[in-house]
Amino acid sequence: MSTNHTTMDSPLGVLTLVAANNHDGALSGIYFTGHKGGPAALGDRDDRAFAQVKPQLDEYFAGARTEFDLPLAPRGDDFQHRVWALLRAIPYGRTRTYGELARELGALPQEVGGAIARNPIMIVIPCHRVIGADGSLTGYAGGLDRKWALLALEEPSPALAGRLF
Repeated sequence: MSTNHTTMDSPLGVLTLVAANNHDGALSGIYFTGHKGGPAALGDRDDRAFAQVKPQLDEYFAGARTEFDLPLAPRGDDFQHRVWALLRAIPYGRTRTYGELARELGALPQEVGGAIARNPIMIVIPCHRVIGADGSLTGYAGGLDRKWALLALEEPSPALAGRLF
């Protein structure tokens, strides 16, 4: 698959944005520096291809955007796409547990966790909004500090104070 990419600064570090050429430039990846499972190849750099993405991410980080309106083309199997659709349905500032999502899909929490771990479009497909059954933060390909920061951005609370950007 042929792709374009660019990078942008964010409060959580540099983000690499990837778009699939065969999907009219739809966003196919957002990766943090040091991201576990990041892209193997990035393709050509094309800053213009992301003119719609960068402002929406900037608005999100500024607290001015709670939903994204972007064409998406994440690569995954049918089950992963079903999980990612549930992630997109989690409202801004809210969380769900792996178990809740698993029950909704008739799957095991570990299967849901595996699909979430392969989410290629961080932030826009908000896997940071999924927590453990006991309320704990569990794995995040961008690192748990970034997960804390994203949750704090969406729902500031005393428990998260000092963990912000």
